[in-house]
Amino acid sequence: MSAIAARVASLGTENAFRIGEDIAKAKQRGVDVIRLTLGEPDFDTAPHITEAARASLARGDTHYVDPQGILPFRKAAAAHIARTRGIEVSPDDVVALPGAKPAIAYSFLAYVNPGDEVVYPSPGFPIYESWVTFLGAKPVPLVLREEKAFAFEPAELEALLTPRTKLLILCSPSNPTGGVLSPQVLEGVARVIERKAGPDLRIFSDEIYEDLTYDGFRHASIASLPGMRERTVIATGLSKSFAMTGWRMGYAVLPNAAEARLFKQLNINYVSCVAPFVQEAAREALESPKSAGAVAAMREEFRRRRDVVVPALNEIPGVRCNLPLGAFYVFPNVEGVCRSLGVHAFHASLPKDRRAATSPATLFQRFLLYYHGVAVVDRRSFGVLGSEGQDFVRLSIAADLPTLKKGLERFAKAASDADGFRRFTGDAEALGV
Repeated sequence: MSAIAARVASLGTENAFRIGEDIAKAKQRGVDVIRLTLGEPDFDTAPHITEAARASLARGDTHYVDPQGILPFRKAAAAHIARTRGIEVSPDDVVALPGAKPAIAYSFLAYVNPGDEVVYPSPGFPIYESWVTFLGAKPVPLVLREEKAFAFEPAELEALLTPRTKLLILCSPSNPTGGVLSPQVLEGVARVIERKAGPDLRIFSDEIYEDLTYDGFRHASIASLPGMRERTVIATGLSKSFAMTGWRMGYAVLPNAAEARLFKQLNINYVSCVAPFVQEAAREALESPKSAGAVAAMREEFRRRRDVVVPALNEIPGVRCNLPLGAFYVFPNVEGVCRSLGVHAFHASLPKDRRAATSPATLFQRFLLYYHGVAVVDRRSFGVLGSEGQDFVRLSIAADLPTLKKGLERFAKAASDADGFRRFTGDAEALGV
């Protein structure tokens, strides 16, 4: 008998981290790798935030605290959400978390039973689909399409909702596409939910990229709409907006204090509490007048990079790329490149089980890494279900412009390297077989 519980086999992963193994192998082969994979700002946390943590440590804030979060932080988070979403929020509705990711797990554990249905965006953050399958729920991908700027029509959502739908996941701005949900789309979603959803449906609104929007677009939350606050879990944090990924500081705003206490109970069972000095740094980030300038400077740099990268990608034959309105990713369509290089034909020639475990975009992603030294993430890494026929890769623009330009030059060279791809098809290590 295996020592490992059977349920672990259904637990997914986040390939943006796992691709590090392939990067290491490529480097061992002598490849100089430009890494455009992880969703981590390439900026340091602002000094006034780190100073708040140092001061907290100097005061001896190194002990257990309330598993729900220290009150000063929860007050700051409640005030931030109330101000930016135009809704009433009590500190009792807020739970401090070690990053925003636990809010996903807690929402599944709190609201979803085996056999329940979960509607989630695809492409989307891969941990959504991972938790659906891990808990034995029914995955219902809401496919986001390029021609709709990776948003969706409310009618598409309505067609997926059933009496068994217990959780609807929204993410705006989106990882991996950078797409956003407009106030008009959200209003349509709210009407669909009022008309068709059962009273127990909860909305998980992933708003971690809330401050990173461009071209005059301002982040909108479905929780701001009438009747939605009491259904919605807002999940956000400090990682992206304040370049605090390593601090592991996120939080959730629950529909009410009773459900917040349930998340607190899950914190007790999993992590005990978030470090108090980290919460003090987060409080400073949310309250300090210095933060706005730091966030604006980072946002402007991401916009500047976006405005270089997207036109350059669109100049590569066989590539087309939407201009994202949020986050710090671009999500080019590489179908034309895959066809010109023979990737589709090679994929079709693979044995059935191997063919099902990969895709043309995945093969191109591996070719790009092992033969041209550019690490990106393939479409299948953002939800396998509903990914068939979608030839996209994600590039993170959280790298300086010289690095991005060098990566784009290599990308363009790879896009015309048919001879190199033929060699790649016989390279077992590069293929991952």
